[in-house]
Amino acid sequence: MSTYGTGLVIGKFYPPHAGHRHLIEVAAAESERLFVIVLGSRFESLPMEDRARWLSLEFASCPNVQVLFQADDCPVDYQSEEIWKAHVELMRLALKGVGVGQIDAVFTSEMYGHQLADALKAQHVVVDPERRVYPVSGTMCRDDLNVAWPHIVEPARQGLATRIIVVGAESTGTTTLTRSLMEHYRSQFPTIGDVPEYGRLRTYDKLDELRSLNPDSGVEDLVWTADDFSHIATRQNELENAAASQCPLVIADTDSLATVLWERRYMGVGSFGAAEAAGNLPRRDLYLLTDHEGVDFEDDGFRDGEHIRADMTEWFKDALASAGHSWVLVTGSHECRMATATGIIDLILEQRSEFTSPPWATRTVLTGAVV
Repeated sequence: MSTYGTGLVIGKFYPPHAGHRHLIEVAAAESERLFVIVLGSRFESLPMEDRARWLSLEFASCPNVQVLFQADDCPVDYQSEEIWKAHVELMRLALKGVGVGQIDAVFTSEMYGHQLADALKAQHVVVDPERRVYPVSGTMCRDDLNVAWPHIVEPARQGLATRIIVVGAESTGTTTLTRSLMEHYRSQFPTIGDVPEYGRLRTYDKLDELRSLNPDSGVEDLVWTADDFSHIATRQNELENAAASQCPLVIADTDSLATVLWERRYMGVGSFGAAEAAGNLPRRDLYLLTDHEGVDFEDDGFRDGEHIRADMTEWFKDALASAGHSWVLVTGSHECRMATATGIIDLILEQRSEFTSPPWATRTVLTGAVV
């Protein structure tokens, strides 16, 4: 039986991490209804809507948890009654918007918790103020996403990961470029995961299955279906998301959008097996499209598309442009392609790792160290 009727948790959740999850879990277990308010400032680079959505996904299985978000550009001054009133009124109106007029308990790990609880005429429940259960803070996460990555909640990892997708027609150097980029960034991101071209792996499996019946079968004897491409596209998304779960940088050798074009290549324009998975693409940072020009076609026994390479390159350009994706054609020698790719990726990584904060924001100190 719950101890309190209506509970409240507030915070920036910038970004949401395991300590936040623990606080909300404790509060949810002790409240019949729990409201979590994400307070976001215009001076912060991560939209509060994203933070609220990630927390909602994290607690989707908890029906008594409702996540709200509220813009709060008021300065922080714990000694000012006037400033406190300004903050509390924002929270009160956020709760009023969902029909809540009274809070029974405020759950925090912060020293300001009793002031907030008093202002809301609620009881203050302190949860792990020394962060011993999960020694992590938002400051730590913002300072070094790479180190803090395992502590960030899974939906936030999916949303925060920098995703670089390498695509191109058959035998245009996509796998070569992907592997070189992964090796280039491995020292900076030791946990970077492999995201192979699942369609090629599926081709190997289908050919093995066919040869078990007819040993003389070749790749030209394979029969593809829309279900094949649905499976390939779905699995490609899964591989990409698994890599995002383990590392803040993902470099993928193709994706489900490319699977749509391969389906068109083998099935014609009337087949849509990959469409659903491609319609649920995670956020992209950059597509690198490998140029067919200047790359010799290598027939490794599984390729048969030399005659259509130029057309497919154009298909990719059309698809990426019409979908509004950021994309760069990488052309020239392998060294030129690497220089182009790393030049833009480095800038993206720098941009994605910057978390801005208002001048009154404080840094959380854990166990005597500023993290």
